[in-house]
Amino acid sequence: MPTGIHLRDVRAQLFDAAERVLRQAGPSALTSRAVTDEAGCAKGVLHRHFSDFDEFLAELVLDRLHRFEARSAELLDRAGTGDVAETVAEVLTELFESVAVSIVALITFRDELRARLRAARPGNGIPLATDAARMLAGYLAAERDLGRLTQDADVDALAPTLVGAGHLQFADRTGPPPDHAAVLHMVRTVLASALR
Repeated sequence: MPTGIHLRDVRAQLFDAAERVLRQAGPSALTSRAVTDEAGCAKGVLHRHFSDFDEFLAELVLDRLHRFEARSAELLDRAGTGDVAETVAEVLTELFESVAVSIVALITFRDELRARLRAARPGNGIPLATDAARMLAGYLAAERDLGRLTQDADVDALAPTLVGAGHLQFADRTGPPPDHAAVLHMVRTVLASALR
C-alpha cells in the first residue's frame, strides 16, 4: 500500500472510507485494514491519528451523530407543514438507508466502543437510535403543540417505537430495503391514535 499519498483531511477521508466499507460489506467487515485499503493509504495512517481502532470507531460514530443532530433543527422547521406521517417516514428512511443500521450493530456488539460512547455522551440506550428517538420526539411534540397530533399523544413513547420499528424494517441487509409505501404504512399504524 502506498505510504506517500497526501491526505488533506485524514479523519474525514478515513470516516468516509469506513462508511463505504459498512455500506458494501457490513459491520463484520469493518477492520482498520479494510478502512485504510478503502481510503487508499497505509494502515499506519489510521494509527497515527487514533490510539486504537475503538477510538477510531467512537470518533466515527460521534461524527455521524453530530451530522444527524444538525438535521434536528431542520426537522423542527418543518413542523406545521406537509403530512406528519410522510415527514416521519422520510426521516426514518434517510436515517436507516444511511449506515445507521450498521453503526447500531457496531455499538451493540463492541463493548469497548459502547463504553467510549457512553463516556462521551452519558445516558441510557444505544447512541444514534436514542438520538433519533429524541429528534423525532421533538418534532412530534412540535406537531402536537400545533394541534396536528392529539393533545394526549405520548411522543416520548411514540418516537422510540417508530425508531425501533424502522430499524427492524431496514435491518436485513441481504434483501432490498423496504419501499416508501411499507415505511409509510408502519408510521401511519404507529401514529394512528395520535394523528388528527
